[in-house]
Amino acid sequence: MSLLALDARWRRFNDNTRIGPGGQPFSGIFDIGFDHPDSWPHGAPRDAGQAELQVGDDKLSADLCKLGDDRFVCAMLSLPVRGADESVNLAVWALVPNEAFYAYIDFATGETEAFPTCEALLVNALPGFDGETTCTLTEGAKGERPILIAQDGPLKVAQEGGISFDDLLDLYAGCGQDIRPHLMAD
Repeated sequence: MSLLALDARWRRFNDNTRIGPGGQPFSGIFDIGFDHPDSWPHGAPRDAGQAELQVGDDKLSADLCKLGDDRFVCAMLSLPVRGADESVNLAVWALVPNEAFYAYIDFATGETEAFPTCEALLVNALPGFDGETTCTLTEGAKGERPILIAQDGPLKVAQEGGISFDDLLDLYAGCGQDIRPHLMAD
């Protein structure tokens, strides 16, 4: 039995009969997605159902962004939760070299068989982690987003060693999903 099983908040968090914020039942760890790079200056990203938003020469889709001379790819960053057999997945944006951006498009459209690993910069501010982080962007599973792996700092430590349940709740709160009050005593 993991120590998490002794935490009443964890049990409530995983109780699909418990009603959470907005009337939705709890069902455990949920993923977080960022709609755009933090530097996107054009307000609300895209309307539901809108494939791409273009403002002047700047373009934003669910997976790619062109902003001035910069190119971004939406990637998956996973943080294991200590004591659980699960990870929280974050769809975040990575600044990549132009060559990598176009190589990713070729890979995603089936023009090439593999996506070359490259250095990337995480550009979404993650609550609990300091600023931009140098990462490695690598191919994800077939049909999935590429994977982002931190090269150093607190994010690397979290990816390798996991985060606590309290860290997870703080991450959710920092991303506008503060469920901590809903996990308190019945």
